[in-house]
Amino acid sequence: MNNRTWMSRSLAGTAVMMLGFTLAGCGGGGGDASSRPENELHLAVYGDASNKVEQAMVDKFNETSDVKIVLDTIPGADYQTKLQTIIDTDSAPDIFFNWGGGSIANFVEADLLLPLDDFIEEDAQLKDAFLPSVFETAVIDDKSYGIPMRGTQPVMLFNNSEVLKQAGIDAPPATWDELLDAVEKLKAAGVTPIALGGADQWPTQMWFQYMFDRVAGEGLFQAALDGDTDVWESEESRKALGMLRELVDAGAFGTNFDSVKFTDGGSPTLLSSGRAGFELMGSWAYATHLDANPEFAENVLGYSEFPAIEGGEGDPDNLAGNTNNFYSVHKDTRYPEEAAEFLKLMYSDEFVQEQIAIGNLPTTTNTEQFLDEASNPEYAKYQFDLVKEAPHFQLSWDQAYPPEATVTIHTAVSQFFSGQIDEDGFIKAMQSL
Repeated sequence: MNNRTWMSRSLAGTAVMMLGFTLAGCGGGGGDASSRPENELHLAVYGDASNKVEQAMVDKFNETSDVKIVLDTIPGADYQTKLQTIIDTDSAPDIFFNWGGGSIANFVEADLLLPLDDFIEEDAQLKDAFLPSVFETAVIDDKSYGIPMRGTQPVMLFNNSEVLKQAGIDAPPATWDELLDAVEKLKAAGVTPIALGGADQWPTQMWFQYMFDRVAGEGLFQAALDGDTDVWESEESRKALGMLRELVDAGAFGTNFDSVKFTDGGSPTLLSSGRAGFELMGSWAYATHLDANPEFAENVLGYSEFPAIEGGEGDPDNLAGNTNNFYSVHKDTRYPEEAAEFLKLMYSDEFVQEQIAIGNLPTTTNTEQFLDEASNPEYAKYQFDLVKEAPHFQLSWDQAYPPEATVTIHTAVSQFFSGQIDEDGFIKAMQSL
């Protein structure tokens, strides 16, 4: 999912919340297998440029299968709302695109999805062919509900290497103290240390995801997801918030970050034009810069992991971001065996090559052998190694929670950075989820 996908999904989540739609009281779907079309499997996907790969996989499957897959593309801005509306009706897709985690949790609770463990038992590659830190994102209550598709997009700390050099910063910060030192050097050089598209809100959320993971480890956020709201008041939580406040108060993001967006090119331009030193962003940032300013992307843009925090409980190799997109299968599909056969294409060499050709980075174990075919092999290999070596890959908060939580999360992170609420206000907001 690229940056525009993320933003569109957030808007879709808002629409769902406004509609007051919930699946919590549903049960078992809108029909049964016999009510579905004969010799057809309907595949619903998020409509964007990646659809040409999805169509290619459908075409390949249909060459040899008597049961044909019909690809239904839904405009990105409408996807989540449309899916929520049809998922428990006779019009539900047999297979559908999602983000794992909270994006399917309500469907699992409503008994609308088919656990894929039997598929995996028959073909272990449906699990073993994918990087573990990614595959686990669609495991709910110890059952597998999704097979990875498309590519992974970890969040990284991008930099303008020329700006850093001019400010006397020899290398990207590996520790939090080094980041704070870099902030002071960049301020002294008359540059905004860190570009932030605060008006979009979700870029601000990235700072919380990493800070909480580095300070408290992966357990705190998982406990919150599991319903333990007390963890937001823990010593580790308050320490993470205090360090974020220190960064904001140090002037790391300048003074007008709430009026800057990533989605209209604002924050990327600050970085590429030399008016900022860093930007924390998903790995799609490279493609964004490559499209807008190829010379900058190829010769000046740098990237590194989020800094380690001394004394923190989180592993410094942990990642946060968009682990992958997934295909899930509706419980009432008429052709589960054919669905399983289609899912096997998601770890095929052809699938990997098609995805890499359009700039996506699949998370299959065979991806590594095709990285030289990427538009920027060095960058592709760096990303892949990050994901491969990550002990834990934290799904973005607004994806880990159900869509109706998006507005609360985004508002809380935004208001905390702008000083409208303090630590207690943020904790109260998160405890309301």
